[in-house]
Amino acid sequence: MGVSGTLEYLSDLLAGSGKKKKKKQLNTVAVKIRMDCEGCALKVKKALSGVKGAKSVDVDLKQQKATVYGYVDAKKVLKAAQATGKKVELWSYHPYVAGVYDKKAPPNFVRATNDPAVVALNPVEEQYTLMFSDENPNACSVM
Repeated sequence: MGVSGTLEYLSDLLAGSGKKKKKKQLNTVAVKIRMDCEGCALKVKKALSGVKGAKSVDVDLKQQKATVYGYVDAKKVLKAAQATGKKVELWSYHPYVAGVYDKKAPPNFVRATNDPAVVALNPVEEQYTLMFSDENPNACSVM
């Protein structure tokens, strides 16, 4: 726990509030949004920056992707992006997987697939995935 965490704990303790507010979780929301030029990208960035709880907004014109970091809800981000009048959908692409082809996907990305032959990890990849998994109580705490 850092200094800010300790101060927050002490202030909550001294306040003695019986009711605890549910804290929003830090979130990353990515949307695929049609942008044709730098002006469109600026308009999207401005609209998404206005979402309550947004800490930062990254817009990638080449991939047609906007990413919002902060204490935000995906529905609110999607609604704000739709308010720009652009075609919008949640980002459902994953890094390229051999055997899956999606001509609408951005370069080096594909949509999710349910084909077990394609999705299966080899034993070495699975070992590393489990090593740093959140479900593993003995996982590396550095991550």
